Amino acid sequence: MKANRNYPIAVITEKAERSLRNGHVWVYGEEITETVGHYENGDLVDVVSKKGRFLGTGFINDNSKIRIRIISKNANDKFDSAFFERRLRYCFRYRQTVMGDDFDCCRLIFGEADGFPGLTVDRFHDILVTQTLSLGIEKRKDIIFPLMIKVLAETGVTVRAIFERNDVGIREKEGLDEYKGFYEYDGLATDLDGKTEICENGVYYDIDYINGQKTGFFLDQKYNRLAAAKIAKDKTVLDCFTHTGAFALNCAKAGAKRVTAVDISKDAIELTRKNAARNGLENVDFLCEDVFELLTRLYESGDKTYDYIILDPPAFTKSSKTVRNAERGYKQINMKAMQLLPRGGYLATCSCSHFMTDERFRKMLKSAAVDAGVSLLQIEARQQSPDHPILWNVPETEYLKFYIFQVI
Repeated sequence: MKANRNYPIAVITEKAERSLRNGHVWVYGEEITETVGHYENGDLVDVVSKKGRFLGTGFINDNSKIRIRIISKNANDKFDSAFFERRLRYCFRYRQTVMGDDFDCCRLIFGEADGFPGLTVDRFHDILVTQTLSLGIEKRKDIIFPLMIKVLAETGVTVRAIFERNDVGIREKEGLDEYKGFYEYDGLATDLDGKTEICENGVYYDIDYINGQKTGFFLDQKYNRLAAAKIAKDKTVLDCFTHTGAFALNCAKAGAKRVTAVDISKDAIELTRKNAARNGLENVDFLCEDVFELLTRLYESGDKTYDYIILDPPAFTKSSKTVRNAERGYKQINMKAMQLLPRGGYLATCSCSHFMTDERFRKMLKSAAVDAGVSLLQIEARQQSPDHPILWNVPETEYLKFYIFQVI
């Protein structure tokens, strides 16, 4: 068997072949039946069927359950600087098209959906925050990162610094160390304090890309916040799991009568307080409390203060093994919110876990409504913003579910 372009070859099962031909980009360890040629972890290998049909080229890593991450299905591709520059240009042009004026603050690269498996890049004006979760990309970041600066410069964007948020446990599954720090490259700053200001939907935020959750700010809810704010005028809003206060501040800016921002984290509440002050929003209260306990207490006391509740919890599950427990958690908070709201009140609710599928989430909401003794009138059903594109036939790229209801 002759290797294409002298790359080692991985022969895969018929099941894996069907998956790749149907559009997926992962090959699992148990799906490889044979390898031909020497490789090191992080190298490129050609993937072929049992009959020798070329199916794609990807990064191989024996440390990972996802053994091969396909980067191209074009047998003519050469994986040099020109290839990565071309692919970056595709990514950035797409964001300029779909985000328009929001290109200043958006996700520039969304892993597999953009052909950069395991790589996330968020832009906060002149700061890029990256997260690298695959060895193949890690070994090539010294090619990719300088090219990002070059391609962005063509659009008039000057990059001041690149900060790597590689402080996540999933890197261990790739055989990679956890760390965070500034990427060192000619002309880039490496001594910043990690604080920067962004503007989203006309609301200003101070964010901390060094110590904040994920890359410092959740960009995927950008347009869901606008949708939530559209019905907030004159409402009394309870924003649960507020984090940086994004939903709360969008609603306050849209004319809500009063907004209460709730989070169990004192740091999150303090950051929300600062962000509210930065925007001159005086119709916001702040509460540091466990959301589950708060909803229970308010319901048991018969409190009907709030006619609009927003639930934006963290992912209750990051594994298919724990999705049932997560479902119980989602049902508990949604049922409590439905019970707490007056008839005719409004509920915005979401899940950011891929494993909590839309079908499962909808089923949970129906069950919660039955147990709460209410009916749900759907206003909107939404997903992640388009800078987090969904690659069809790669279900892992589809994760955010967002619904707005009237409770009747």
